[in-house]
Amino acid sequence: MPEKAFKIFVVEDDEWYSRLLVHTLSLNPDYEIQSFGTGKDCLANLHQAPDVVTLDYRLPDMKGLEVLKQIKEINEDIQVILISEQDDIEMVVTLLRLGAYDYIVKSKDIRERLLNTVSNIRQGNNLKKEIVNLRQEVKKIYTDQKTIIGNSASTRKIYELIEKATRTNITVTITGETGTGKELVAKAIHYSSNRSKSPFVAVNVAAIPKELIESELFGHEKGAFTGAAFRRIGKFEEANGGTLFLDEMAELDISLQAKLLRALQEKEINRIGSNTPVKFDCRIIIATNKDLQEEIKKGNFRQDLYYRLYGLPIELPPLRDRENDVIILAKHFINVFCKENNMTVKFLASEASSRLLSYSFPGNIRELKSVIELAVTLADQDEITSDHIILGRGQDLLDDLFSQELSLREYDLRIVRKFLDKYDNNIKLVAEKLELGVATIYRMLKENNKE
Repeated sequence: MPEKAFKIFVVEDDEWYSRLLVHTLSLNPDYEIQSFGTGKDCLANLHQAPDVVTLDYRLPDMKGLEVLKQIKEINEDIQVILISEQDDIEMVVTLLRLGAYDYIVKSKDIRERLLNTVSNIRQGNNLKKEIVNLRQEVKKIYTDQKTIIGNSASTRKIYELIEKATRTNITVTITGETGTGKELVAKAIHYSSNRSKSPFVAVNVAAIPKELIESELFGHEKGAFTGAAFRRIGKFEEANGGTLFLDEMAELDISLQAKLLRALQEKEINRIGSNTPVKFDCRIIIATNKDLQEEIKKGNFRQDLYYRLYGLPIELPPLRDRENDVIILAKHFINVFCKENNMTVKFLASEASSRLLSYSFPGNIRELKSVIELAVTLADQDEITSDHIILGRGQDLLDDLFSQELSLREYDLRIVRKFLDKYDNNIKLVAEKLELGVATIYRMLKENNKE
């Protein structure tokens, strides 16, 4: 499908100046240009959905201010460039507040200024399209494919609760052991809801230092504290219109819980260093592997915040309680890993399946994924046998790695060689996987051969 033309309306009653603007814009052959002499003619043709309108401030039938208002009411995505003979700062501020993209004074450098401004608008539109397309692709992943994989009774119950959650904006509390897939459930809810076109913003509360978490969530103004060199919006503003996922919620310092409660009640936040409230509209999903009621008894969590957050509870069962889901998930991870690494799909032997079913998987789905990826890597043939299923060996592998006292360079070389073996000596691919330069890998190998 050919790309849609970039459409520009030139609204100017001075015939000579109109020809000047049209000629200037016509220097770019990708622009489709139409000219109008009145505001009414422009408004009557807005159904054509132009990308840009260049608008003379003084028209014979309407003021540019009124035309701008009506354009934005009809289609707020249309960018409007006001053009005037007067350089009036007050008027410029008013027009920009009403949604004008720019204000250009009629002068000798108008051609260059106009072309640059329209070019910036076009680049911005292209970026917006890329973001929309990316979000649609991500949504497709979470709607066309089941991200919560399995067929056990407990898994089917999760499907039902996710579906219920998508019908409203109710706060959702996801509980479960580490590695059970809490963020996957949060994303499944977001991308199946009417907020899917807006951001999904995830914050791991436990991973942010206590002194930084308020700024991370609420943002700050320039100069609010030492090191605040510029204004920064927080995660609540970043998630506006979409979903804010607060992971490991039980780890939020109790001194900040009152501020979070107020923000949730009032639907507004205050950036650090500002007394001006900022409204937000985002769905809240929280996750924790702790019992929040127990944390309340211990004095670690506010009861009023608990009731504000609880909403719809979704408890994710540990993998050991999900019946045959272990094998369904294992086969899924085999297919994904083989596809990602351009390998022939491998199959689980019956004794390998039995070995997986007999293990408790304390690390849940995350541990199963690691076990399967290692098994696929170890299997030279198309079949994964029980010998390839290495269970509970995480610490043993670390002990093996550090069994010898080597230099950092020697450890780096070991890792590079391991990846070269894994990817059939494809140095370019290994460089991408390890985020190294190809030249760096060649140099490491060359230096090692000299020794």
